[in-house]
Amino acid sequence: MSQETFPSVIVFDVNETLLDITTLEPLFARVFGDHGVLREWFAQLVLYSQTMTLSGLYTPFGELGVGSLQMVATIHQVPLADSDLAELKERMGSMPAHPDVLPALTRLRDAGFRLVTLTNSPSGASPTPLEKAGVSHFFERSFSVETAGKFKPAPETYRLVARELSVDTSDLCLVACHLWDTIGAQAAGCRGAFLTRPHNAVLPAPGVPLPDLVASDLTTLAEQIIRQRQTC
Repeated sequence: MSQETFPSVIVFDVNETLLDITTLEPLFARVFGDHGVLREWFAQLVLYSQTMTLSGLYTPFGELGVGSLQMVATIHQVPLADSDLAELKERMGSMPAHPDVLPALTRLRDAGFRLVTLTNSPSGASPTPLEKAGVSHFFERSFSVETAGKFKPAPETYRLVARELSVDTSDLCLVACHLWDTIGAQAAGCRGAFLTRPHNAVLPAPGVPLPDLVASDLTTLAEQIIRQRQTC
């Protein structure tokens, strides 16, 4: 593989990959008495976002997030107040960056990579979550799947980024801490760099694409990406 064929554009997933969703835990601890219900809610949110896409339907991610919280509360037979839903929206819009994000983005930017984001969340007015987290200035563009009307890992979402940047999907490397995201990106012709944050792991099953790169923290993953480019 020549250096020219190595992806020059690094596409970052946002929620959990860059921004720390564990800052939502106090809400779940207060409402459900168990901060671990956050993971149940997030799994339902991802499940039903993908279900909507497979069904040819679309509802904004934030609205699905609120609906998923209401569904989980019904399952647990826990009452929800309007203030709880408002707190979810506020917390989702102001999640901080993980500690490894700033040094990793700095290294990749200084190495000459083009950096963009692709998120299931809808675009919104400034200040955006990335602006609030203090990392928006690293990114050339920030893409939302709302433009495609489909959620990741639909191939149209990754192709959207390639089309808007006037590159091929083979010029993109997706960085995500969700394996379903890297699988989708690789199936669409991108490379996949998998970040094994807690609650995420490789799926060892026949036919499941293995990520091109794997690391447990974003700084190490950034170094792997840089070395891969240098050795090609």
